[in-house]
Amino acid sequence: MQIYLPNAQATLDLGNRLGRSLPAGSVLLLKGDLGSGKTTLVQGIGQALGITDPILSPTFTLINEYLEGEIPLYHLDLYRLTPQEVNDLNLAMYWESLEVTPGIVAIEWSERLPSLPQDYLDITLTPIEPEGRQATLHPVGKMTQDLTKFWLTLAEH
Repeated sequence: MQIYLPNAQATLDLGNRLGRSLPAGSVLLLKGDLGSGKTTLVQGIGQALGITDPILSPTFTLINEYLEGEIPLYHLDLYRLTPQEVNDLNLAMYWESLEVTPGIVAIEWSERLPSLPQDYLDITLTPIEPEGRQATLHPVGKMTQDLTKFWLTLAEH
């Protein structure tokens, strides 16, 4: 599915709709160039979950955990890491819920993951001049079923 987002507010709104629709255990693999709107999308998800802390790109901290919302939001940024460094982080614990409370996992620069979760929503953001972007959403595995509520809310707007 492709969605045209004319500005940053539309990207924030898309994130908000995703945050209201996705269940705990959802994994979002975010792709796009620098400045394409990945963090803005995650900010919208955080708004929908009731997170009041500022959501910033975790480029230098790698992982930001927001636990005060309706469900946790785990925001990861793999931009500065090699595949081996990513592998050493044992990120699967976030989507396998082995050591953390199930929540929504949003991974920026997910193309650096050495292996993918079984179920995820692939989101690619592509800039379109002058300030818009194209969001391409591709669900994999059980995410296809989990997105039914999201598709319905999207059709309403």
